[in-house]
Parts: sequence; structure tokens; C-alpha cells
Amino acid sequence: MGPLWALRVAGALSVAGALAGHGGSQRSGPPAALDAGTRGDGAGHDRGVDCREVRKRNSSERCRFVRGTPDCRLDDGFLDYLGGAFCAFPAALLPLPVGLYVLWLLYLFVILGVTAEKFFCPNLSAISTTLKLSHNVAGVTFLAFGNGAPDVFSAVVAFSDPRTAGLAVGAVFGAGIFVTTVVAGGIALVKPFAAASRPFLRDVIFYMVAVFLTFLILYFGHITLGEALGYLGLYVFYVFTVVLCTWIHRWQRGDGPSQPGPWEPGWAVRPSQAVDWVQGVLRSTALWPYAGDEYRPLLPHHDSSLHILGTALNPLDKQKWRRKPWYWRLFKVLKVPVELVLLLTVPVVDPDKDDLNWKRPLNCLHIITGPLLCILTLNSGAYGLYQIQGVFPVWALVALASSVLAIIIFVTTRNEEPPKYHCVFAFLGFLVSAMWINAAATELVNILRTLGIIFDLSNTVLGLTLLAWGNSIGDTFSDLTMARQGYPRMAFSACFGGIIFNILVGVGLGCLLQMTSSQMAVKLEPDSLLVWILAGALGLSLVFSFVVVPAQCFQLGRAYGTCLILYYLAFLCVALLTEFQVIHLVPT
Repeated sequence: MGPLWALRVAGALSVAGALAGHGGSQRSGPPAALDAGTRGDGAGHDRGVDCREVRKRNSSERCRFVRGTPDCRLDDGFLDYLGGAFCAFPAALLPLPVGLYVLWLLYLFVILGVTAEKFFCPNLSAISTTLKLSHNVAGVTFLAFGNGAPDVFSAVVAFSDPRTAGLAVGAVFGAGIFVTTVVAGGIALVKPFAAASRPFLRDVIFYMVAVFLTFLILYFGHITLGEALGYLGLYVFYVFTVVLCTWIHRWQRGDGPSQPGPWEPGWAVRPSQAVDWVQGVLRSTALWPYAGDEYRPLLPHHDSSLHILGTALNPLDKQKWRRKPWYWRLFKVLKVPVELVLLLTVPVVDPDKDDLNWKRPLNCLHIITGPLLCILTLNSGAYGLYQIQGVFPVWALVALASSVLAIIIFVTTRNEEPPKYHCVFAFLGFLVSAMWINAAATELVNILRTLGIIFDLSNTVLGLTLLAWGNSIGDTFSDLTMARQGYPRMAFSACFGGIIFNILVGVGLGCLLQMTSSQMAVKLEPDSLLVWILAGALGLSLVFSFVVVPAQCFQLGRAYGTCLILYYLAFLCVALLTEFQVIHLVPT
């Protein structure tokens, strides 16, 4: 895959707003408080009895309590996890639904990763190519949109409900400290290297400013419209700074107007995409033993529509399957159902292919399945199931209209050549994959809230552990892989460049979507000591790197990596001890 994978689309903010905007538009009156760290998320906010009181009830009363308590109702999502835990199983078998929820939680992370990597990001690349954007601008904007999609959507969904806002705060800070300590330290341990000085200092300074602004927001207890827009404006300024610094650097070297290469230090590149790029280069040479030239037909031929459809819906590559280890095959088996459903519903436009990945029968099928998926996942299917005049459901009308359009496209196009309007499929694929990510993020947040109620854990600790680890695990493996393959500088730059987008857009957009004409401020109430420990630990880790890295002349070795990992372990111990009230404030 060529450097076009680095391109991402502008407009993800508006789609995210369309997905989560209903969560804030339904509220009126005084600003609702977003609890950023307390155990009783939702208690004390005119919601009646706290749902966490269910653990104090007798086993025979828990189901009735969950059914009749407003705070236990999940406004969004397709499954009633609390009802399943306390009503579908007897109290003695509570570990069974908990175990099933944990497995489903892990699989939701797989769904998020597959959707973002194989469907969301490629369509962003195609849209950015269609808009003819430069690599610098696309790399720090649209690539960040694609890479941070699971994190930002999770934050937006969590901020949409005051009871789960602590998940967003914990995840944003937790992922930040995890990436800047464990991932960055792991890179230094795997492959000692010399960091790029100016990009490192720029990214650390911007990230420290973002953390400091968030600290002030939590201290004052609310975020206004101007402050939410300020978060987004700061990210725009960061993009401008990256582009300006890259231009100055090239001008000082006397380079021409050529586009920067894929290893430009200022890029917030996902290393797994760089691995694909390296393998793509090798495949074009004799260095790659699996080029597959012997499988190419001697004479050109035209496949039937049925054959094209069957081939396009096959998520398995036989050659790759043979040469991969057993654990890769096992993970692939787990991903196959997700990939098959996504292939059926999400079109993908690939500018690197001669035919732009045009699959006529499958793309025509996407015209039907894509809009149906959107209408059935928007607001948990409430819009799709609505019946017009009490007779005709909306989903049937969408299916009828899209079927007519699919037939027209199928009749007026050919299998061998994509139509001129093929780029429109990239916008459809972007929208449908965004709906998939939003639906998976909603279920993920609901499961984490359910586990918090069952185990009496605050949303903050769930956010800084499970949610932060789940959203960061993919980047962790890909960063370490790139470091082992000899590109530690790029992987290290990605650690700091990517999370700037997550905190600025995640917090800014998440709070902005909760504001209405009658509610121009959102309260954040960090009543838990854990929130302050989390914010302070993240700030201290950034200050440590900001001082130590230049002091070592930007030579990062195993001692630096060991210190970062030990720092994270110490922070995690303090956070858990605070959660379980071993460490607490002494009342005065």
C-alpha cells in the first residue's frame, strides 16, 4: 500500500456530532453535571436512587430494583446488560453473565479495531485523495481522525450521559499516560534511538498545554462553549504549527516543493500502516517471496458478477493463511465474522488499485445494506423502527428506495470499469463505518458501566484501565513492531502526536455536543481524589520526558524506557489503592 494510506477526510467531526447529538438535545433546563470521578455517577443529579444501591439489596429484590430504578436504564444501546445480569440469571450464577460480558467487551475492541483499520481509514484516504489535500495537512488531521476514531467515539458516547462521563475523563487521561510511558518506554527498550528533537518538543509542549487546560476545567468544575471551542481551536493551531514547521525544515534544507516521505517525523502515523507500506514495497521487488506472479493468468478474462461477489466477500487470503503462525490464524478466525458483516455493509474505495476496488455486484449491494445499517443503528434503531402513519416502517421505505437505486447503478455500470461517481462510495463507506464504530462504542460504554455497578468501581478507574488499555492495545503492538523493524523514531513520534488529537477533540467535541441553546455550559465534577491523581500523574510524566530527553541529547536508551514503565506501574498501584479507599483524604 502506497503513501496514500496517510490521507484522512475532514468531516468526521460533523458525523460524530450527528451520531451523538441526540444525547444532548433532549435535555433542557439547568446544565447537567457530568460526574468525572465519583462512585455514585448520577446520584445527586435529580435521578433518584443510585443504581449502585442494587448490590445492597436482597437477591430476590435486585431484578425489581433494576427494572424500576430510572438510574439503571440505559438510554442508548441494543442490549440490557443490567437486566441480563440481575434478572436473566439467579444470584448464585452472577459470575456467568459477568464472564460473558468480559468476553463480549474484548470482542467489541476487536470490532472497533477492524472497522477503523480496514474500512474507516481506507475510505478517509480515498476521500482525502479526492479532495487533493497535501500530505502534511492530511497526515496531522485526517490520519488522526482515522487513528483516533475508537477513542474519540468512546469519549463522545461517554460524555453524552452524565452517569458515564467519568469513563471519558479516565480513558482520555489513562490512554495518555499509558501511551507516553508504557508504549514510549517499550520502544526505547526494544530499539534505543535518537529522537527527532523539534517534533518531540513541539508535541510534548502542546500536550502539556492540553493537559493543563483540562486540569483547569476540572478545577473550576465546568466547561463553557468558548472553552470547548478553544479545545478544537488549539488542535487547529497544532495542525498549523506542524505544517509550518515542516515547511520551514524543508526550506532550510533547500528542498523543492516535493511532498514529504512517509517517514516524515511530524506525521502522526499509525505504525501498522507503515508495516503494510514496507511490505508493499517488498512485494514490488524480488525481495518478497510471495509476490504471486505465478498465479496471474496469461490472458485477460472477465469474471462473472457472481464470481466477483463471492471473491469480494471472502475475508481470507490463502497465501497469507499458509505462512502465518497459529496464533495469527486463531485471531483471524475470531475476526472473520466481523469482517464478513463489514464487507456486506461497508464499501471501500482504494486509490492504490487500478480499479479503485470497484466490485460492481457488491457495491450495488452496499447501496441497500449501507443505508439500512445507518437507519437501524441511529439512536439504537428508534428511527428505523418508526412507522409512518402507523403502517409503513421507515426501514422498509429506505430499503425500497435504495433497492431502486442499486438496480439503476447495476444496469448502467460494468464490472471492468468503475463509474465516474465511484468516489461517492467512499463517503458512504465512511458514514457506514462511523455508524458501526459508534454502535460498538455505545455497547462498550454500557458494559463498562454495568461492570462498574456490579463490582462497585468508579467510572474513572474503569476508563483509565479497561477502556484505555483496550483502545491503546493495537497501537502498542504496532508501535513495538515498527521499532523492531528499525523505525523507532517514527513510532515514538506517533506516541505523542496521536494522543494530542484524542484529548483536544475528545474532550472538546464530547462536551460541545452536550450543549444546547438553553445549556451553554457543562459541569464537570471531579469529586474523586482519583481524578486529580490521574491528571497529576500524566502531567508529571510529560514533565519528566520534557526534561530528561533533552538532557540526554535526545538519545533514548533502555534506562529511560525502564524508568517510564516503572513509573506507570507505580501510578497504577496508587490509582488502585485510591479506588479501594486505602489512600484517601483525611477530613479536616
